[in-house]
This record gives sequence, structure tokens and C-alpha cells, in this order.
Amino acid sequence: MAAAKHFTYVILGGGVAAGYAAREFAKQGIKPGELAIISKESVAPYERPALSKGYLFPQNAARLPGFHTCVGSGGERLLPEWYSEKGIELILSTEIVKADLASKTLTSSADAIFTYDTLLIATGSSVIKLTDFGVQGAEANNILYLRDIDDADKLVAAMQAKKDGKAVVVGGGYIGLELSAALKTNNFDVTMVYPEPWCMPRLFTAGLAAFYEGYYANKGIHIIKGTVAVGFDADANGDVTAVKLKNGNVLEADIVIVGVGGRPLTHLFKGQVAEEKGGIKTDAFFETSVPGVYAIADVAAFPMKLYNEMRRVEHVDHARKSAEQAVKAIKAKEAGESVPEYDYLPYFYSRSFDLSWQFYGDNVGEDVLFGDNDPTAAKPKFGSYWIKDGKVVGVFLEGGSAEENQAIAKVARAQPPVADVEALKKEGLDFAAKV
Repeated sequence: MAAAKHFTYVILGGGVAAGYAAREFAKQGIKPGELAIISKESVAPYERPALSKGYLFPQNAARLPGFHTCVGSGGERLLPEWYSEKGIELILSTEIVKADLASKTLTSSADAIFTYDTLLIATGSSVIKLTDFGVQGAEANNILYLRDIDDADKLVAAMQAKKDGKAVVVGGGYIGLELSAALKTNNFDVTMVYPEPWCMPRLFTAGLAAFYEGYYANKGIHIIKGTVAVGFDADANGDVTAVKLKNGNVLEADIVIVGVGGRPLTHLFKGQVAEEKGGIKTDAFFETSVPGVYAIADVAAFPMKLYNEMRRVEHVDHARKSAEQAVKAIKAKEAGESVPEYDYLPYFYSRSFDLSWQFYGDNVGEDVLFGDNDPTAAKPKFGSYWIKDGKVVGVFLEGGSAEENQAIAKVARAQPPVADVEALKKEGLDFAAKV
């Protein structure tokens, strides 16, 4: 057996949260050799959202080292050299296959052993694959997914090999919408397929979705709703040639991109730590049921103060903020001090084509659509309020300025009362400006 390498702090996972946690550790003050990041990726932490946006641009595409953390939130870009200068060990291309929380031991697939005093679980999510469900032909070449930079490189290579070809995008969520736009911008003939009655059903109302579906259709993207892919055909080289749909249609395809969701990567900790909402249960400081073990970002089910309930959030904003909160809490505890509880306002955003939307709060209750959601508008600006128990609890805005986006965030946080829904509809964005 190899001798174990010991660190005071280990961050397990090398995504967005790991980069922001490392920056916070450096800010709080750590000694060289105290902190390690163990990542199965081959590169230092980077801003994952770039993969579905700038990475796929036909011209001036984003490439590393351009989007290492923490540039996505306007912070310093942490290059591999930054980690060495701070004495933070980046242990890359290393997959941990066993975690024993009782003995504070992690074992890699190459039988390397790492021990720690404090562990931050930042393992993120794995992408759900059609092969997981035994979909016929789903192992064909050029049926692609997008989670990490290797996936993005495969997609870029396929787009070059199948230039100006036919692409089928399976899934109508974040990945489906952003990648359909990216493929169209790269001159592919694009068809989107999803089973729900409209796109982004976890967030969009029918009224919001109608705009985006109309806008995408006007860009020449074909949308097929209410059905799923049940099989794939491939040629003699094993390259995908067609997608078979449950409704009987067959779509020609040179590239297929699948975006049907992710699963939090918690399997290493099963039976060792309390779980909730499909993730690892934490307190408001991201400490788990095992003292000295913290869970952040996608895997954490944490108390959301604003709504007084446990939530799990899969979004880059929470990945960044939960990482900083956990590290502040760890360092405060060591000093016998405390930090305020995590008080998160849910925030989601997306950019595709010339569109840009933001959402804050909770999309529950009655929705009130305001503004002009005509997909042919030159500069569309519209949104939705969600009203529950007579108060505004969530706001969505397409085409907002920085000031307007700040205003809707304030509304979602303050939850102002609404007496007259019809008046709110007429007032639209002006309501947010007054809060």
C-alpha cells in the first residue's frame, strides 16, 4: 500500500465550487500544503457555463485558460500557477472510488490514499445518459452530452466533422435551448425534441415558453413536442444517422445532443451521511451530519431561509456562494467564531442568440405575464411575476438592463404585497422599479 497523503482540508471535485472554495481559503489564510483539490478532470477549475455558450461560438470561441474560475463573477482568473503559488495542491485526473468518512480516508482508482481533517464534498452532478435506460442504439458515435470540457471538445470536433449537417437536440431544458441556439449559429439544421407541452417546464409558464418557442422557430429551429427518442440508427462506421421517435417519426441526424438532466454525485457517501432531496443534507453552514464534512453546490440539500424549507439547487450562482459560505464557516469555527446563516435568493439566467433572461425567487402560485412577449419584436422585453398568499415571490425578466435585473431581485427578496393582480399586469416592470 502506498503511504497516505495527508491534508488539513480536501475539496473533492474540481468544478466551479472547488475554484471558489480555493479562492476563499486563500483569502482566509492557509499555510502551503494544507489544502488539496482532488478532481477527475485534467484541468484546474473553470466556469462551466462557458461550455454551452462561448466555447461553441463559430468565431472567437472561448478556450482555456480564458475561463478558469473566478472570471464568471468578475473575479480573478485562477490559473494552475495561482494554486502552486498559494501552496494548494491540484490533484488532477484522479478519480476517488472509495470514501470512508469514519477514518477520514479517500481512495483513488489507482489505489492512492488521501486523508484529511476537513472534507468539502463538491462532486457536482453527472449527466443522465440514454444508455442508462437501455435506449436502442444510444451508444452510437456523435450522440453527445455536455457536462465537462472533454464533452465540449467532443462536440466541437463533431461539429467540425459534420459541418452544416443535421442536428437533433433531445431535451427542452437549459442545455437543449442553449445548444440548439449554438448549433443554429454554427449553421446546422436543428430539430429539438422533448416530451413536455413546452420548453423549460421547471421554470417557464406557458406564456413565457410561447415566446422562446416562437423565437426559435423564427430562427429556423424545428420543435417537436410531446414525444421522446426511443432508438437510433447508425452507419457501418457506427456514426448516428437517424433518431427514431415514439410518435413514429424518424429524423435524419449527423449529430445528436442529449440534455435530459443530471444526478447529484453522492454514491461515495451512501449510508455514511444523512441525505435529503436526492442530495446530502446540510445545515446553513453546509456542514453535514458528520462533523468536519461539508457538502456544497449541486449535492447539498440545505435550509433555504427565505422559504423555510430544505432545497437543493443546481446552478452556478449557488455553487459559487455555497463554496464561499462553507469555507467562511470552517475558518470561523476554528477561531471559535460564527458566521451568518446562508440566506440564498434563488437565481437562474440564460443567454442564447440575442436573448438574455434572469429569474429570481420562487416560481410558485399564480403567474402574471407582463410586457410584450411577441417573438417577432425587435427588442423583446417581458416577464412574469409569481404571486403566492398575496405576495410577489418570484420574478422573471427577458431583455432587462442591469438596473432592471437588480430591481426584480429586490422584489423577489422583499416579497411585496399585491392587492390588484390586473393592476400589476398593467404596471409590469414599473412595479419592480418602485420597490
